[in-house]
Amino acid sequence: MVSKFFAFLDRMKLIDRWALMRNTSVEDVAQHTMQVAMIAHALCVIENTVYGGDYDAEKAAVLALYHESAEVVTGDLPTPVKYYDADINRAYKNIEHRAEQKLVDTLPDELRAAFAPFVKSDRSVKEYALVKCADKMSALIKCVEELAVGNSEFKNAYDATLDSLKDMSERSVGYFLETFIPAYSMSLDNLLD
Repeated sequence: MVSKFFAFLDRMKLIDRWALMRNTSVEDVAQHTMQVAMIAHALCVIENTVYGGDYDAEKAAVLALYHESAEVVTGDLPTPVKYYDADINRAYKNIEHRAEQKLVDTLPDELRAAFAPFVKSDRSVKEYALVKCADKMSALIKCVEELAVGNSEFKNAYDATLDSLKDMSERSVGYFLETFIPAYSMSLDNLLD
């Protein structure tokens, strides 16, 4: 049997994010996914190291690697559309779940059980909450980068995303915001100092 699974996932690099907004640099789903995986891993490490948590950082990173996998079937639906109202959100979630299952079904039978919890973003594991925080943090980083080069198109998204992150109860989110986010608006010269 020839499996289409990884060929499908390779197409993440073809799906642009932020499609309804003017961008100074294009971000694709593959780039976003890598960033979310790094941030999810970091949030777990911060929770464990600084706050005495008990998260599996590697599991969070793998969950993050697959958290947007359905988009190779659905494309990236912009947030304002996805959350416009409850009916649209419910319908989109249904489409997402069907796309996730389609991907799992492309795997050889003997591998499905190993990949399904990650492709289907098992929301029952505690690490998933930090993946969602990392996903939001990645959106904030995109806004910071766009604003740093004068693209005011991202001002409202920045404000809304920052407010959302500040409302999160995970202590690692506040730590990451304070410790790491300011550097994202620095130039290379400033980063090298």
